[in-house]
Amino acid sequence: MVRFNPYSYEFHDDPFPVYRQLRDEAPSYYDDDLGFWALSRYDDVVRALHDPDTFCSRFGITLEAGNPLPMMLTTDPPDHTALRRLVSRAFTPRRVADLEPAIRTLSRDYLDSFGDRPSVDLIADYAALLPMDVISKLLGVPDGDQGQLREWSDALLHREEGDMAVTPAGIDAAYQLYKYFSAFVAERRVDPGDDDLAAALVAAESAGERLTDDQVVGFLFLLIIAGNETTTKLLGNCLLALQRFPSERAKVLADASRIPDAVEEILRFETSTQLMARTLTRDVELHDRKMPEGDKVLLLLGSGNRDERVWDRPDVYDIDRSWPTHHLAFGHGIHVCLGAALARLEMRVSLEEFLARHPGYEVDEGALERMHSGNVRGYSRMPIRL
Repeated sequence: MVRFNPYSYEFHDDPFPVYRQLRDEAPSYYDDDLGFWALSRYDDVVRALHDPDTFCSRFGITLEAGNPLPMMLTTDPPDHTALRRLVSRAFTPRRVADLEPAIRTLSRDYLDSFGDRPSVDLIADYAALLPMDVISKLLGVPDGDQGQLREWSDALLHREEGDMAVTPAGIDAAYQLYKYFSAFVAERRVDPGDDDLAAALVAAESAGERLTDDQVVGFLFLLIIAGNETTTKLLGNCLLALQRFPSERAKVLADASRIPDAVEEILRFETSTQLMARTLTRDVELHDRKMPEGDKVLLLLGSGNRDERVWDRPDVYDIDRSWPTHHLAFGHGIHVCLGAALARLEMRVSLEEFLARHPGYEVDEGALERMHSGNVRGYSRMPIRL
């Protein structure tokens, strides 16, 4: 009988056999110990994401207690509609696209800092630094604060073996982040400063409505967590996949224009966001099982992205994939990730710069250290020989 604990370190090491067993044997899985359902097949996950009236977000998107701050990810229409409209007026495609020169400069600066070292920790020396710097630049966070924000973000996501509870360090980190961004927003109300995202959020208006302080803080909180950790882990996952699939690595090295294909395939193959939770607003019967109103349901994005009912050779990293359908890395429906364009841009530029300098890199797979989170998949340490 399949057993699925999203906080198990053994599961973190290799979730894909468990996902396959869930898809085959228990597509509507219920866990008595932690009290949740899980949907693992692609079509079921997509239908749930497109049905927010039934699979709602307002009670949180994790099994843990929800964040009290108003966030787009944890609201439902009509509140979600109004909040997303206001945030979108500030977080525009143009604002994201304009970041490319800065992202390229930051990438080159960090690669320069490697000097003549024969090896580095890809996460600590590159992948963890770049996304936080980009988000900080986007928001207008003062230089020098990035390290502390990264530390709080890491602490908030970490889970102990088999335990869904936020650690004491994580609780303190959440409080410190809230306090930091509350003061940050209060300062912007008095002095908007430069034309950055924080100033634009404070000024955003639609149909006579403005974002409240807590709504702005909630979005900044979300952006720092989601926009930092996920891209950090995705970059490490991608370089490791390219090593493990040398034919795909050769294609990218021979033609840098294939890098966006490599990014899109890693989003499917090993996305850094593996699951999201929803709460049922009514009874749902699926695969001959009744899921009661009020129960939590985990939507297993990482499993849907490997569903052999949808994907040909799902466990193969293939940048020539014909894309018969859309992967689940950024979600679907009303909650589709607002930062998808930024993540793709950061990944493309950081890979272009890294591979141009270090095409012969070699990940020391014996020294990898995995992060442990309920929903983010990736490494906290990745030694790499240059």
